[in-house]
Amino acid sequence: MPDIAAVKAALADQRIETPSWGYGNSGTRFKVFAQAGVPRTPYEKLEDAAKVHEFTGIAPKVSLHIPWDRVDDYAALAAHAKERGLELGAINSNTFQDDDYKLGSVCHPDAEVRRKAVGHLLECVDIMDETGSTDLKLWFADGTNYPGQDDIVARQGRLGEALAEVYARLGENQRILLEYKFFEPAFYTTDVPDWGTAYAHCLKLGPKAQVVVDTGHHAPGTNIEFIVALLLREGKLGGFDFNSRFYADDDLMVGSADPFQLFRIMHEVTKNGGLEAETNVAFMLDQCHNIEAKIPAVIRSVMNVQESTAKALLVDMDALAAAQRDGDVLGANETLMDAYNTDVRPLLRELREEQGLAPDPIAAYRASGWHERIAADRVGGDQAGWGA
Repeated sequence: MPDIAAVKAALADQRIETPSWGYGNSGTRFKVFAQAGVPRTPYEKLEDAAKVHEFTGIAPKVSLHIPWDRVDDYAALAAHAKERGLELGAINSNTFQDDDYKLGSVCHPDAEVRRKAVGHLLECVDIMDETGSTDLKLWFADGTNYPGQDDIVARQGRLGEALAEVYARLGENQRILLEYKFFEPAFYTTDVPDWGTAYAHCLKLGPKAQVVVDTGHHAPGTNIEFIVALLLREGKLGGFDFNSRFYADDDLMVGSADPFQLFRIMHEVTKNGGLEAETNVAFMLDQCHNIEAKIPAVIRSVMNVQESTAKALLVDMDALAAAQRDGDVLGANETLMDAYNTDVRPLLRELREEQGLAPDPIAAYRASGWHERIAADRVGGDQAGWGA
């Protein structure tokens, strides 16, 4: 049986990185919905992120998105984070919102547009230097909508050249985290459509390039835990973008659509060393809270990952291995299901109390009065978000 003290120790060491954009306004392609108290600056986003960490105890890192989080002094922003018990995490690039990128960015047929896109990626590495970030997260909307629109192989060549230039600019402790997405906004071909394409490019680049698995970026029925297991085995799993999907890239709260899938993923993570510091897997949220309150939604998302991790740690690995050796199909499955069906909430409440935290982070946040304060104080100015 699992050692509960060891389970608690692993959970206490767990770290979840929250996204700066998760605190801003977001919506569908039809409408972005504003909420009272939404941050107006990256500094205010960090203040909200600090509340998530205050009540969960495991969310000390915040991902930035450039240009959405562009400031004049990144060292000052990093200092602001540190004063609030945070540090700046992955720097996310944006090569999908300029008119120049209509036909792609680093894969664009025009060399001048490609140069602009690579320049932005190099700017992001400069920002990493200033903030102390070690991760450059790259997602490209590049692709084509119609057969014959562009040369598929040529576009892969352009992508490889761009990645190689950025890779050469990385510092000693910095890395590229390459994300993939099988469709949208390009509908015929996407230039990084799957884990295999991302893996091939990362393998060619070298040890400082790894794959990001966005849990919402897969076709229905895809066995995501297999991808996770294989990338861990090869030392190429750099991190997760956690969210949930019902149909496509829905960016819903992680664990909300299929909590059993999240458990299966975390089972592969825990049993294959993914929680160990030397493996250096970044557990990041990538979500848009369109209709729900931002900060409680982020807290709940962190808790969802924590609960799935706790269940995965409770799998009786000795019993599972014995059943697998014996070819006991039902016994092996039952061992997994026993852990999944365990109510881990009492265990996590106990752990939080031992850490000096409130046992119920959502209730503690609501009682703190933070929402009422920011709704009253953050009046005027432009709320953070990606459109209206």
